Amino acid sequence: MSAQSTVVTEQHFAYLAERTRGDDEFLKQLKQAAEKAEIPAIWVSPEQASVMQILLKLNRAREVIEVGTLAGYSAIVMARALPKDGRVRTVELEGRHADFAEEWIAKSDVAGRIDVHRGSGREVLKTFPDQSADACFLDADKSGYPLYLKECLRIVRPGGLFLVDNAFAFGQLFDADPTDSEVPAIRAFNDLMAATPEVHSVILPIGDGCWVGVRQ
Repeated sequence: MSAQSTVVTEQHFAYLAERTRGDDEFLKQLKQAAEKAEIPAIWVSPEQASVMQILLKLNRAREVIEVGTLAGYSAIVMARALPKDGRVRTVELEGRHADFAEEWIAKSDVAGRIDVHRGSGREVLKTFPDQSADACFLDADKSGYPLYLKECLRIVRPGGLFLVDNAFAFGQLFDADPTDSEVPAIRAFNDLMAATPEVHSVILPIGDGCWVGVRQ
């Protein structure tokens, strides 16, 4: 750790959150409805959503791939960062989650910018053409991350943006006996991502840790 580094604490996170654009009324209602529908409340934080939007705007992204739609929260916030002719192609395995997401996407201000693809990321990503996206966001089953990364290296254009959630393994990255079964998969993926020369990447200490990378 360099002399200039500051260890980020919960107090820093709270300070950051208080000074970051939060959810609007629509997104708050979406989350409330999702919880009522017993959809897991594991969407990205508003602070992480803002970072993703800023990066998409800086990248001038028009086409985004998402693996893991859940309730549609991240698809909507990403679509809001795209131009009017932009598009998010989001992939969801669970039919119940896809139904909920489609319902709320249809109510949103970006209904025409989001396509929900039903099925496994392993199969759906194979159908997307080479270099047909400007960015990708991976936030699904962690054991599938290596395969999704491989496919996205084909799909995302050079100079495109890579975003991958949960690099801190639900807060259990350094636990000797983690309670979540996907922690080992995340640890392995972090090592893989760091060793992937096609993507210049770094983990941002926001949310549960978010990989940010640029396709070389």
